[in-house]
Amino acid sequence: QVQLAESGGGLVQAGGSLRLSCAASGRTFSRSVMGWFRQAPGKEREFVAAIVWSDNRTYYSDSVKGRFTIARDNAKNTVSLQMNSLKPEDSAVYYCAGGASYRSSWSSSENYPYWGQGTQVTVSL
Repeated sequence: QVQLAESGGGLVQAGGSLRLSCAASGRTFSRSVMGWFRQAPGKEREFVAAIVWSDNRTYYSDSVKGRFTIARDNAKNTVSLQMNSLKPEDSAVYYCAGGASYRSSWSSSENYPYWGQGTQVTVSL
């Protein structure tokens, strides 16, 4: 009984910012990893960022490093993705994922058993 729910998607102009949030329920992830992935039409699902729940260590794809920040809020049991300096190439459906093993490849979607429904992010020129 694990549920993930994303929110915060929308339309933003290039160079702008957007903050996504993922609310987790039904499980304590402990040392597990939670992450964000995105998928644009006609493209494969792409890793964006990941965070180790217990110690706040983070990992980013090269395409978003320096622009995006993943963070957790233990009190609210949420994971956020702060997206700055957005580019049109960032447009995609963004998915929250959870439950990856601490010792697995955090960038591989197949290692995450739990997924949210996705939230659309559109970046205009």
